[in-house]
Amino acid sequence: MTRLLIWRHGNTDWNAASRVQGQTDIPLNDLGREQAREAAPLLAALRPDAIVASDLSRAADTAAALAALTGLPVRSDARLRERHFGRWQGLLLAEVAAQFPDEYARWRAGDPAPGADVEPLDELGKRMGAALHEIADEMAGGTIVVATHGGAARQGCGQLLGWDQSVLRAVGSLRNCHWTELHHHPEQGWHLRAHNVGRITTPPTEPV
Repeated sequence: MTRLLIWRHGNTDWNAASRVQGQTDIPLNDLGREQAREAAPLLAALRPDAIVASDLSRAADTAAALAALTGLPVRSDARLRERHFGRWQGLLLAEVAAQFPDEYARWRAGDPAPGADVEPLDELGKRMGAALHEIADEMAGGTIVVATHGGAARQGCGQLLGWDQSVLRAVGSLRNCHWTELHHHPEQGWHLRAHNVGRITTPPTEPV
């Protein structure tokens, strides 16, 4: 059995302000670093065999907290980056709603390709799915922690599980420094074992 623990990064100032991050490289804030330190022993107790992280610093530094406890190296993979939010990146969600009302309304309604150069969910899912499949194949039979981002985590899990967008929209977003646990059996494929595992230290934030 292969086990993936898909871990969202800790809090950032842009998370706290509801500012769209996307692939902008925003660091963890003090709360985010504390969240990573609190979550790391819980994940270390699951005895991971490998750690892989998005190359954006908020995910890489979250992974580093676990690496410090386990002694495992952190492998970087740019495919694990958050969804690219195009012309919205750097804007507050309120500013997005004011400046891109049509696209924002489509996004809120679940349109997978709302416009404004936002990465379509199909492309995000394929990017994340390819990365997760490769990681799982390389470490078949092991436990791998994948430090990534909220929106990317949801689409990547959906890709592995074969869930369509209507199902994924009903799944709550990962909180900062919480994770989803997936198991793979050679005969049975991928199964969801747990979702939003971790300590709650801050209200949920948008996966942007």
